[in-house]
Amino acid sequence: MAPSSLPLRAAILSLLLLAILLGAWELAVQPPANTHGARVPGPSKIFEHAVNELSDPFYDAGPNDKGIGLQLAYSIARVLSGYLLAAMMAIPAGFVIGMSPLWRRALDPYIQVLKPISPLAWMPLALYVIKDSATSAIFVIFICSIWPMLINTAFGVASVRRDYINVARTHELSPLATALQVILPAAAPTILTGMRISIGISWLVIVAAEMLVGGTGIGYYVWNEWNNLNLASVIFSIIMIGLVGMLLDQLLAYAQGLVQYED
Repeated sequence: MAPSSLPLRAAILSLLLLAILLGAWELAVQPPANTHGARVPGPSKIFEHAVNELSDPFYDAGPNDKGIGLQLAYSIARVLSGYLLAAMMAIPAGFVIGMSPLWRRALDPYIQVLKPISPLAWMPLALYVIKDSATSAIFVIFICSIWPMLINTAFGVASVRRDYINVARTHELSPLATALQVILPAAAPTILTGMRISIGISWLVIVAAEMLVGGTGIGYYVWNEWNNLNLASVIFSIIMIGLVGMLLDQLLAYAQGLVQYED
């Protein structure tokens, strides 16, 4: 078959697998019901719940009763706030580290010590110092976002071909002009890779962070629905988390594709 048919065949296969999975799930939860507790709801029940939730996703009926769209909006806002703050620090710092072997060696021990620390380990300290749960969640997103961007930026800058920099010197470009006009375009694919990794990690962490701090957000929504033993709502929110995460990743993947080039 022609290569152009590959996306179509892949889409058909994906839909077939989805149909098999949903069918098996629906059959598995049919009666006889388990008498020792509530059964996991099937796809038909989840779909019914999704239609009901998405018919009015932004309603606000009080602190513990907000629509799924509103909860996702809170979470996305926190993720983007922490993520953009991390980008503002990590990308310039990555340029310095990538361009200077001295700074690279001096900062590497700190990066290696701080990078493996779970972002959620910072939450108690953030709550104690900041004394605001929403801002503490943003701080945790900042912490988990900064390392992939910093490391990938430094690697991308350090990997720029010396020929490019030599040409810039031949044209007597200033260091700033060299960084913006030569190094940045060459390192952009690697920088975007770090940004793509960071957005995925951020979306993972915000769910756990909001479960800890409560209040608003999709993580709190999942935990609250579990406390209400509403499994249909829990599964629906899990699906929504996955869809939003995929959307965020695809946006960064599209941006990454715009800066790809052939040598």
